[in-house]
Amino acid sequence: MDWSLFFTYFGACAAAAATGAMIQPGEWYDALNKPAWTPPRWVFLVAWTTLYFLMSLAGMRLALAADNGQAVALWSMQIALNTLWTPIYFGLHRIKAAMVVMACLWLAVAMATYSFFFVDFWAGIMFLPYLLWVTIAGALNYSTMRLNPGF
Repeated sequence: MDWSLFFTYFGACAAAAATGAMIQPGEWYDALNKPAWTPPRWVFLVAWTTLYFLMSLAGMRLALAADNGQAVALWSMQIALNTLWTPIYFGLHRIKAAMVVMACLWLAVAMATYSFFFVDFWAGIMFLPYLLWVTIAGALNYSTMRLNPGF
């Protein structure tokens, strides 16, 4: 394990997490109509902490692998989109625009996961929970958009 690489990727994840720490859901989000299956807030903290750790491990493994160019590029693209979603949804209250970002994020995570399996099997495995979570988050974003047509 290369701790320097791990913490470099973890730093990128921490930057994405910082948007969530700085831009809280707040009263605006509380007032939205949400589907009954919306997870409680504490689930998001547990999920993202676990996912960012796995994403950092996957990034480290990819960085150490041969022929990693496309995989590392996709890792970079997904973390950029991940970082962008929170300010658009919670900061600007743009549910539809956030849905566009979420769709791009889901595609980036799916492509990344797929490409990782060709570079490092375990990196691909480590991204599967993230793909599942982004699928749930996308469904939640979409449901919230449908339940709040004024946005």
